[in-house]
Amino acid sequence: MGERRTTVAVLFGGRSSEHEVSCHSADSVLAALDRERYEVVPVRITREGRWRVGTDGGPELDVFRALATLRAVDVVFPLLHGPFGEDGTVQAALQSTGVPYVGNGVLASAVGMDKEFTKKLLAAEGVRVADSVVLRRGNRSLSQENRDGLGLPVFVKPARAGSSIGVSKVDSWDRLDDAVRAANAADPKVLVERAVPGREIDVGVLELPDGRLRLSPPLEISVEGDRGFFDFTAKYHDRGTVFTVPAALSPRLEARLRALAAHAFRVLDCRGLLRVDFLLGSGDEPVVNEVNTAPGFTDASQYPRMWQAAGLGYGQLLDTLIETALARPAVRPQTRRAARLG
Repeated sequence: MGERRTTVAVLFGGRSSEHEVSCHSADSVLAALDRERYEVVPVRITREGRWRVGTDGGPELDVFRALATLRAVDVVFPLLHGPFGEDGTVQAALQSTGVPYVGNGVLASAVGMDKEFTKKLLAAEGVRVADSVVLRRGNRSLSQENRDGLGLPVFVKPARAGSSIGVSKVDSWDRLDDAVRAANAADPKVLVERAVPGREIDVGVLELPDGRLRLSPPLEISVEGDRGFFDFTAKYHDRGTVFTVPAALSPRLEARLRALAAHAFRVLDCRGLLRVDFLLGSGDEPVVNEVNTAPGFTDASQYPRMWQAAGLGYGQLLDTLIETALARPAVRPQTRRAARLG
């Protein structure tokens, strides 16, 4: 008899506005997982929050029945983006049942999803971030003091959303109200952030099964035409968006970006993986724009692209993430496989 395959539940879909982005990530992962090594169980969460374990012909379950079913698997690979999946909610549910899962835990997921608290934690540890003002529920205006402090242009962003959904660039204060309304459609908490003109560079962090961190080559994003920034359309629909990896940087600057990415990983108490997005303005010190604890995972997404350039193929990257998740100390009962897959 051959060695038993590892059972991997691939979790995707979800209730957020990034449902389709998640499904695209899952399509790539499901196609790439080695069926000789893994027994793969797709788990789709509908937009209404119902879970379907197994093939599309299976029944829709509530979250509690679905989690009970998942106790039978060896590891869960969450590919959820946005609220109700990337923000620590699903991670907490998986952790409470003792099911090992790929990627970041509850705290890092929650903090990484909330741009306000990401900035506060990084800044407290000496990492430079762009100046910003937080507008909470019901507040759509900036004081004159805030406007003078930030200057123009500014970016207006939902505090807890991804894929650049609801993000606007504001070049005139008379456009601020409309931009805040657009951001409020995704989140009642909004950041108004000082623009940092310059290059946009990403660095990936990958945790290995023994706990060591590996840093990817830097990737530069160039948006052609008059789009102005890397918005949702540029990310997913614009063939004019150019990804250059490795980015053309001096050895000193590349080493600095890698060191900052590793520092951010540790400050935010991450595990498994992280993508750190930098802005390189006119100063010497890079600015952390955002972090992504659950980056896109199609084979053309930024995170896999960086590792491909480092010589780590897409399938090998998935293997590493799964092995790292399984290498963590067990927190589940020894009777985990007594449950039956639905």
